[in-house]
Amino acid sequence: MNIQIGGFVMYVYGVEPAIGARLALFLAINLILLFSFNMLARKWFKVEKKKSFSYNHVNDKHMKIDWTIRLTSMASILVGYAINITRDPSDWYWFLQPWFFLPVFIVISQAVTAVMEKKYAQNPNAYKVTLSELIFILILFFTLYQTDFWGLG
Repeated sequence: MNIQIGGFVMYVYGVEPAIGARLALFLAINLILLFSFNMLARKWFKVEKKKSFSYNHVNDKHMKIDWTIRLTSMASILVGYAINITRDPSDWYWFLQPWFFLPVFIVISQAVTAVMEKKYAQNPNAYKVTLSELIFILILFFTLYQTDFWGLG
């Protein structure tokens, strides 16, 4: 639905009443899947659990590369937003959308972590856990996209 105010056109989208419950269910399912897979992969490869919600850098070089990736991703999202906001919503560039940037930078970040773990980590199996988590996340993204968020979308 479009509402015109003065010379501006506003795009208004309705929100379903059950969106909060659907979002909570979606987040709970994803968190349980990711946590369970992480736990199983660590047991399978005999790798110690990393601290939750902390920066798990292998060394200073890894920390610098990781922060470069993070800052580049944030800047890319902001620049993409700045470019797309000047355009009509039907003419937005898909490759400047956050849904495109986030998976790309997650893959890059996890791949860098796996390489650094393979080269420098004390446990030689640590990179296998990171790569298996990356593959699991990619499969999860793909199934979410293909199934319209498991029918919750």
